[in-house]
Amino acid sequence: MASESRTAPAIQPTDLGTVWVDAAWLARLEYSVSDLDMLPRQPRASVLAGRHASRMRGRGLDFEELRGYLPGDDVHHIDWRASQRVGKPLVRVYTEERDRPALFVVDQRMTMFFGSRRAMKSVIAAEVAALGMWMALRAGDRVGAVLFDDKGVEMVRPLRSRARAHATLASVARMNQSLHATSDVRPDHTQLDRALEAALRIAKHDYLVCVISDFAGASERTQQLLRALSAHNDVLAALVFDPLAKVEGWSSQKLVVTEGDLQAELNFGAQTVREPVEKFFSGRLANVAELLRRSGVPLMAFDTEGSSIEQLRHFLGHLPGAGARHG
Repeated sequence: MASESRTAPAIQPTDLGTVWVDAAWLARLEYSVSDLDMLPRQPRASVLAGRHASRMRGRGLDFEELRGYLPGDDVHHIDWRASQRVGKPLVRVYTEERDRPALFVVDQRMTMFFGSRRAMKSVIAAEVAALGMWMALRAGDRVGAVLFDDKGVEMVRPLRSRARAHATLASVARMNQSLHATSDVRPDHTQLDRALEAALRIAKHDYLVCVISDFAGASERTQQLLRALSAHNDVLAALVFDPLAKVEGWSSQKLVVTEGDLQAELNFGAQTVREPVEKFFSGRLANVAELLRRSGVPLMAFDTEGSSIEQLRHFLGHLPGAGARHG
């Protein structure tokens, strides 16, 4: 029997931000980050505050040395305490810190094409990547990306360019729109490590690397790669998960699931159905969180129920509802 031709469904405007994204959707997120940054002076509630603050350096001035005052030096740079100790004027000399390139590792595999609430995990990942890119570009940093799905890995070298940012987000949208329930592509868990290996080839030193994924297939090799990235760079993990990973709220609901060819309805009112599913999802989420903890990588967990921008604002310590809203 001849197999039926499979084509991706046409994207409707109502699907944007829930099932798929397009480049224009991601570009509009630029206007949501006008008051956000990843510089060290974070609100106390920020995931980047406290013990991570010294590592999340941002850009600024580095103190280089104290030297004797020379005619023409800015008097504001005189260190009066040091000058008093030695009995002659001393000037603090600074050098401008180099910019910190930002590299976004963005997961668009089939495991990300799932969502039981507002949006697919793949949509949340694309939105978080776009928000981060616009934040970095606004700070004057170069922006690059490692984009991956089940078929391959794309590397975008960092560049301080709006045009490059738009082109990168167009690639994210293209990968995102290739995900659909009737796809013949099967999940490839090894792609996560391949993407991290690609990130290592780009991020040699003093990068901000943000890995946005559900971390499906994460292994000891994944942990090794994250540690290698962290050795000379600032690394953040944005774990995207679905509320189905939490056990509460599913006791009386039914859920239709599909892997492309087959569909099945799961009755969560039945304990024999609910308990194995709850154990699988909650156990996998806990395992990923523990792996990231052992890697020493700060974790931001984004769910598919809430707005991407509001969740990011929460992680950066901003009050709920402050600033622009999206979704």
